[in-house]
Amino acid sequence: MVWIIHKTGLPSPDEVPLSLRAAAAAALSTQLREPRPAGFPLLFSGEMQLIEPAVAFLHEHSIQRAHSADTVRTYAEILLDWFDTLEQNDILWRDADAVDLVAYRNRMLASPSPRTERPYSIRTINHRVRGVLRFYTWAVRRSWLPSSPLVGTDTDFSVRDRRSVVRRADGTSDRDIFVLRQFEGLPRPLSGAQARELMAHLMPPYDLMARWQLYTGLRVSELLRLTVEDIDKGDRDEASASQRRTIEVLCKGRKHGRVMASASLLDETGVYRSQHRRAWLNRAARRARKSPSGALFINDRGSPVRKNTYQHILRRAGAACGFRVTSHQLRSTFACMMLARLEQLAAKGSAINPLLIVKILLHHERIETTDRYLRAIAVDAHTLNSILDSLLPERT
Repeated sequence: MVWIIHKTGLPSPDEVPLSLRAAAAAALSTQLREPRPAGFPLLFSGEMQLIEPAVAFLHEHSIQRAHSADTVRTYAEILLDWFDTLEQNDILWRDADAVDLVAYRNRMLASPSPRTERPYSIRTINHRVRGVLRFYTWAVRRSWLPSSPLVGTDTDFSVRDRRSVVRRADGTSDRDIFVLRQFEGLPRPLSGAQARELMAHLMPPYDLMARWQLYTGLRVSELLRLTVEDIDKGDRDEASASQRRTIEVLCKGRKHGRVMASASLLDETGVYRSQHRRAWLNRAARRARKSPSGALFINDRGSPVRKNTYQHILRRAGAACGFRVTSHQLRSTFACMMLARLEQLAAKGSAINPLLIVKILLHHERIETTDRYLRAIAVDAHTLNSILDSLLPERT
């Protein structure tokens, strides 16, 4: 059994054997070239040995490549499952080949997830397979391995759909043998009626958080990193100070970006700060809890809102309304709404590039990522017209 332990501390004594706790404590005292952040995951084998290449891989992606904590945790979960599978089958990680990876993939196809007890989606299976392939590519590049049969020109990390598969005369194709065929899902924005109904079911501060995503396109991680100071120091646009303000945010990959917040959204935020947020902080102070948080969005106990809590409340509100809702869907709604509006302006003669503007607003690294939203609005123009009518009543 492969174990994963986080640097913030060990599990309770009832959960982990004494020998493992001793090994973990020794590993935690080991100093790397650069300090590990709080919550950094450590992987141990069944013999209580630190899986050094896996930890080095996670360390590089956390510190040197500046990936977010969520990304590092995802990589850790992928490697945990992979190394556990290898250990159960008595396979050394250095000796793993294509047959082992295909067997690992097929096991996920045949068996449900032990955590959720639901079948793995094709997207999840492909994501895990690509994670394993990235690890071996990194291991060869960093000289942990001289070579590996899992590393080579045939390895393709991109998602392929049916149209991109080239068939040969012998019936085979040039697609990666490890990655399952997958149809690319297009973003599904909420309709105007759905957005209004959702807001009616959400309580503070979650209704305001959803509005921020709907009107700015922020990722949930960017939303939760917003502070009161970020809002107060936002720069008003000189040409139309009463309409919008530029807010600086910390984006994916720890890069800095900007988001445009409308005056109405900032007014709603000001009301929330003066009423709910202030009351919750005062109550927390009276109960002698920890010092006031600088986070913009806090719960009624005065603590910053957690990502899982926000997403759970969104799902529950969506279920009460009779449709599925995710935090990313709110971001997708903004992207499709904005792109449709800009396409209308471009069609009327405005000298703009709608796709490039939305790419900048969403802080995408590649234009191909933004292009998915262009295809989505082409598929469902009726829904987008409904969104524009309900969310942008001031349009001309």
